[in-house]
Amino acid sequence: MQLAFLEFSAKDPEAWHVFFTTVLGMEAVGQGRYRMDGHAWRFQITPGERNDLSGIGWEVESVEGFAGDDADPSERGVRRRKRLVDPAGVPVEIVEGCAIAETPFASELVPGGFVADELGLGHAVITAPDPAASRAFYDDLGFRYSDRIACEIHGFPVDLAFFHCNPRHHSLAFGGPQRSRLHHFMVEARDVDAVGQAFDRTLRAGLEIMQTLGRHPNDRMLSFYAKTPGGFQFEFGWGGRLVDEASWQPTTYDRISEWGHLPPRLVWGSKP
Repeated sequence: MQLAFLEFSAKDPEAWHVFFTTVLGMEAVGQGRYRMDGHAWRFQITPGERNDLSGIGWEVESVEGFAGDDADPSERGVRRRKRLVDPAGVPVEIVEGCAIAETPFASELVPGGFVADELGLGHAVITAPDPAASRAFYDDLGFRYSDRIACEIHGFPVDLAFFHCNPRHHSLAFGGPQRSRLHHFMVEARDVDAVGQAFDRTLRAGLEIMQTLGRHPNDRMLSFYAKTPGGFQFEFGWGGRLVDEASWQPTTYDRISEWGHLPPRLVWGSKP
């Protein structure tokens, strides 16, 4: 299984187009879709009255045995597709046979490309007002528990659970209610310099930095966070840890970062 795609409802699709192509370094492929690896597309922007996550797709070898309503596969360019909704109201799709692009992915802004393909587009941290119910739902889909972070971050209590569905440390995480369905999504570059370069592009684009460069203790990702045009966040990282299923032991961490990931107000005194 892998995180196949994310669809966002957007008040300003053009702002998202600029974001995907000039900040993240992805390729526009038409129909509001954007590409970052061998898959034909990974992100879709749909015009809407609100900015929010409107679909999260999980690719499996076969949709047989999964609950959900059958849906038109041509809408996603897949072989088969089922739709369901998680306990927090997040629209979930289980798909098989995602379309593969005819040409290799290449980006002038991210020359080394992204860690994606068989590991999925990255990860998503979603809302879960009832974490136990969400845990049961995703356990049934085949997700496996990676670890937990329980701590206080700049005066706010945090309790996050992380789940994997392939060797990537986590493709999914949640820990409580969020302002929207999605707190953030993460994309991972193959080259560490791409993180610094993306940080520079984010600053030049005038996007709000939410957390400075830092490294997490659980997935070992070196990354930064900033706001997307939709108001929720993105994480751009490098160096993510892989899970060895045979020897993995879940751990509870008492900090969100080994270093860095500071709010700008602690660094610059205000938004840069």
